[in-house]
Amino acid sequence: MARQPRLSLPGVMHYLLQRGHNGGAIVIDAQDADQLLQMLREAALSHHVLLHAYALAANELRVLATPETGDGISRMMQAVGRRHAAAFNRRHGRSGALWDGRFRSALIEAGAPALLALRDVDAQAAAAADLAQAQPAPALPVAAGQPVEPAGRSSRAHRTGGRRDAALVDPPVYWQLGNTPFERESRYRQLLAEALPTAEQAGLQRALRGGWALGSPAFLAGLAAAAHRPLTPRPRGRPRRMV
Repeated sequence: MARQPRLSLPGVMHYLLQRGHNGGAIVIDAQDADQLLQMLREAALSHHVLLHAYALAANELRVLATPETGDGISRMMQAVGRRHAAAFNRRHGRSGALWDGRFRSALIEAGAPALLALRDVDAQAAAAADLAQAQPAPALPVAAGQPVEPAGRSSRAHRTGGRRDAALVDPPVYWQLGNTPFERESRYRQLLAEALPTAEQAGLQRALRGGWALGSPAFLAGLAAAAHRPLTPRPRGRPRRMV
């Protein structure tokens, strides 16, 4: 079955996932991680995409972003993919594919779905950091003098009272968490300490894997009309016969 075109619309939040080829590493150490994220910041600026959040693990990159144009997301991810693959292969003396095909993407409604996605990215970042500390480094050569270390990076600190990232734009739902920076950071830390609702997280990951959208029926109906394609998977099985 042919793949349906990726859904991307301006002014709507996108949850993006790009993994390494066959689960392989896309970053090995701090230099790789810093380089990839700087490329992401530059590409977002060049292609008019607002970055909201990111989580980088050894073998995957997750991003929340809102494009100002219909092709902004694709152009941003293509630019990052080409530049980082070339630099990574050159630095580590390797060749061949770095990425696991094309990136995955889901459209996210503003409000509660956007907050869920924001929390999910930061939860993924925390899990990736714990995993990196517990597992040995990938078996790939590293440039002389560069220590191998956990390569996780995320935007988590940006909204929890840590280091601010000037490239990030807080989505409106974050501003609604409090009237002052302290209130917003405190409330967001509380949310991050809570487990994501199982059903809602499953729905988010299902939308991301399938290239669908997450939101209210009205949101989905509006996007479907604009995109001229379904926004959620069709029910399995044959349609019911009309009596």
